[in-house]
Amino acid sequence: MLEDFQNIEIFSPSIFDIAGNMLVALVCGLIISMVYRIVYKGPSYSVTFVNSLVLLAMITSVVILVIGNNLARAFGLVGAMSIIRFRTAVRDTQDIIFIFFSLTVGMAAGVGLKIVAIIATLVVSVVIIILVGTNFAAPKRRQHLLQVSYSGTDSADNKLSKILKKYCRRIKLVNLKNVGFNEDIEAFYHFNLKKANKNEEFLRTLNSLDFVTNVNIFFDEDDNNSPT
Repeated sequence: MLEDFQNIEIFSPSIFDIAGNMLVALVCGLIISMVYRIVYKGPSYSVTFVNSLVLLAMITSVVILVIGNNLARAFGLVGAMSIIRFRTAVRDTQDIIFIFFSLTVGMAAGVGLKIVAIIATLVVSVVIIILVGTNFAAPKRRQHLLQVSYSGTDSADNKLSKILKKYCRRIKLVNLKNVGFNEDIEAFYHFNLKKANKNEEFLRTLNSLDFVTNVNIFFDEDDNNSPT
């Protein structure tokens, strides 16, 4: 009885079905890869990863065609795939989303749900472009990092505190340490400016203080100012 169950062959696609499913997987994979190229903003763009998104959709569709509804094939393929070790670390959460996106579309194309694969690809792609294009996940208040080295006296602390309160809406001390064997202090702050156009003025004011020896301000990537 078990052998009869293993040999059930209800899903036996023709050559036209196979070609159609793989073509849909190819088109959807190309769309996914193009969307990835549009929305990716990281520093380490990988050509091989973009190509892999296309191939992943097609290969997944072939895997689904090979398995069909045969239970023995499914377990055999799982055992064969378990031999493979993927040791490449995924750099970004967004990359994992696109891998899963390509896999899902390939599965839909493999079982012959061509309309589902195409509509899902288009809808999800539009949503991704809208989310990234509108900076949906961007914080309402942008925090910057201030690094300032100065002579650690009570007078210097009071003057620095007044300057920070004058220009910053919010400021939080995240690290404070002594530098060398003297009383010099290196402080790190997270801060939000009251006015975004006061960046240069804020930096000049800090540098003009006689007790300040070094100032670095790291602004967000999309700001006009680079780390100073």
